[in-house]
Amino acid sequence: MEKNKTIIVLGVAALTMASCQLKAQSNEEEREHRKRPSIEQLFKDLDANEDGKLSTDEVKGPLKDHFAKVDLNEDGFLTREELEKAPKPGRKGPRNRDN
Repeated sequence: MEKNKTIIVLGVAALTMASCQLKAQSNEEEREHRKRPSIEQLFKDLDANEDGKLSTDEVKGPLKDHFAKVDLNEDGFLTREELEKAPKPGRKGPRNRDN
């Protein structure tokens, strides 16, 4: 009977450790997903007609929501230069967790 309890306790411990490892991997993947793409990556992913500009039909997400703010010359397209000059979104959450 004591041997069965030991096996059960070890099994539960192993499952707990595996669960913690999966959670850590999930958190790391989530952080990686939240990184802002580079301007080059945006053009690679979104410039469907490969004209070197992004139209409102090509963009999505937060960039689409703030298109007018980024489109400095108001021509209906975003260029690399406009994206470089675009205001950066504010941080969500604490800047320094040590304080």
